[in-house]
Amino acid sequence: MIQLSDHFTCRRLLRFTFPSVIMLIFTSIYGVVDGFFVSNFVGKTPFAAVNLIMPYLMILGCIGFMFGTGGSALIAKTMGEGKAEKANEIFSLLIYTSVACGVALAVLGIVFLPRVAALMGAEGQLLRDCVVYGTINLLAVPFYILQFEFQCLFASAEKPKLGLGVTVAAGLTNMVLDAVFVGVLRFGLEGAAAATALSQLVGGAVPLFYFGRENTSRLRLVRCGFDGGVLRRACANGASELMSNISMSLVSMLFNMRLMKYAGENGIAAYGVLMYVSLVFQAVFLGYSVGASPVISYHHGAENYEEGRGLLRRSLVLIGVFSLLMFAAGQTLARPLSLLFVGYDPELMNITVRAFAIFSFSFLFSGIAIFGSSFFTALNDGLTSALISFLRTLVFQCLAVLILPLLWGLDGIWLSTVAADALAVAVTALFLVGKRKKYRY
Repeated sequence: MIQLSDHFTCRRLLRFTFPSVIMLIFTSIYGVVDGFFVSNFVGKTPFAAVNLIMPYLMILGCIGFMFGTGGSALIAKTMGEGKAEKANEIFSLLIYTSVACGVALAVLGIVFLPRVAALMGAEGQLLRDCVVYGTINLLAVPFYILQFEFQCLFASAEKPKLGLGVTVAAGLTNMVLDAVFVGVLRFGLEGAAAATALSQLVGGAVPLFYFGRENTSRLRLVRCGFDGGVLRRACANGASELMSNISMSLVSMLFNMRLMKYAGENGIAAYGVLMYVSLVFQAVFLGYSVGASPVISYHHGAENYEEGRGLLRRSLVLIGVFSLLMFAAGQTLARPLSLLFVGYDPELMNITVRAFAIFSFSFLFSGIAIFGSSFFTALNDGLTSALISFLRTLVFQCLAVLILPLLWGLDGIWLSTVAADALAVAVTALFLVGKRKKYRY
């Protein structure tokens, strides 16, 4: 078994982070499967509704990433300091707090759902479909939050393979139920939403049951008192991931509003296909970063600075290789993937293929920015991590999507992500160079 205290070569890094990568890929596939069945079996308007309301659902669920990444770094650092009992108390406090937040967010999310959908431009049947799909999914938000959180914490518990097993089980639940509810029983949009909600139940409840009992991992749920200081540190440290996910969702809303202006429902549907593929591809970057983060945190806490320098160098090489592979895949698979989702509509098909050809250049840059933010989270430097994420996912994206379409129309919208990610790499490089003496990497 690979332990956090080990020396990590490139091969060992890949072995340790592989389960986290697969976990996040499977999580991303949930939405892809929903989109495939809704687009091909229910219709273009319901497909547009899923894509239009999805950013709102992700905003409510991404608090799990904040507690998961911020808590994982804090827990791993605490374990590196030799405080195993304290690490369990921090772990338990974060889980209990997440459950309470999830219930509150589910209630508030349902209350404001119709207004948010209308604000993004939905009306008539599109609005009704947004409300139906969103309401069913919001019932599972507490488990959605826990699922994201446990995906990060399994690595800190030194049980990445178990986390992979749980995520695969949740993913298969979604795929099978989508096929049954939508493809066979023809339950329509309601069936797709129910399949997603039930898969999130599996992804959140099974780990809760596992960690609630005696187990062979380094973590388990115990009794703990409220510690506002711990929560503040975890939240501050994970703020970059929260900011990143909220920003991406807000930007997606802005993209959808701009696309409604330039291309109508076809633009939103094409953007939905791009986001499905982008989520799967970027899950490789994010999964690697999530998996490597507790290793970096552990050696930082143990003051093994030479190992920390090696981890950074090897990670940058691996991310660079991943980036080239993702770009090549995006260019090669543009037409086949477009055909899979929207081959029934020639006009929509042409829009989607062209969007792919432009958008896939972003994969050359996004991996470095994602890892850079995660690296500073692992060092418990939440402010720097948050700045990278804030600039990449909100400031640069918003400016680009507002300005570039004025110059290049619809193509400018697809170029926006490329420009934002390229600028984010420049910012990441500046922080890595500027902070190297402070953290001795």
